[in-house]
Amino acid sequence: MQVFYAPDIKGDTYILDEKESRHIVRVMRMPKGAPVMLIDGLGNLYEGVISDPDQKRCTISVTAVTEKFEEKSYRLHLAVSPLKNADRFEWLIEKSVEIGIDEITPVISQHTEKKGIREERLNNIIVSAMKQSLKTRRPVLNQPVSFGEFIASVNSPVKIIAHCNVSMSRKKITEVCPPGTDTAIMIGPEGDFSEREIDDAVRSGFVSIHLGKSRLRSETAGLAACFSIYLINQ
Repeated sequence: MQVFYAPDIKGDTYILDEKESRHIVRVMRMPKGAPVMLIDGLGNLYEGVISDPDQKRCTISVTAVTEKFEEKSYRLHLAVSPLKNADRFEWLIEKSVEIGIDEITPVISQHTEKKGIREERLNNIIVSAMKQSLKTRRPVLNQPVSFGEFIASVNSPVKIIAHCNVSMSRKKITEVCPPGTDTAIMIGPEGDFSEREIDDAVRSGFVSIHLGKSRLRSETAGLAACFSIYLINQ
């Protein structure tokens, strides 16, 4: 069933914008009475049917609402360095949304080569991934912050930093992330976090972890961490 993002939905009808209306009427050729689903980004799932297949203002009649659809018992905050290859960074954002991320913060660390993000494009990717995976709550995309700013401000009960420095003490992610607990995890850039950054994070209450024996790319490490926490909570 086709899923649409309806952040401003109210009442028992919703009018799709012109872009979505043209897609559903001209491209998909969905007729009056065809079933659709709407997500509002606040955790609610709406079922409905097309009541007026206008290609500029397609109207959906809401037939049922499921509040707090598949609500999780924990929140997951991914703090990750922007990557030099923007496509890989966007891939990570897309897949983390599909798994069930709640908040994303780009963190500028000592070895970060690319300081900025394409905010509008990333937000479009987030919405697209929500629709594809039927996630009803929209993840928050924060503005980039420095490493120091992030470790000083995050207040999740569980805070972890993943890195590849084998000379430093590291735990398994399964040892430090109990089910049902809000978690913030930091993933570094291609050159990893510096030793000083890791020490600063640990002093701020972060637990140093590894993600197994393999040396992973940053985007793979981010996805592995998100998926590990997802599995812990199943």
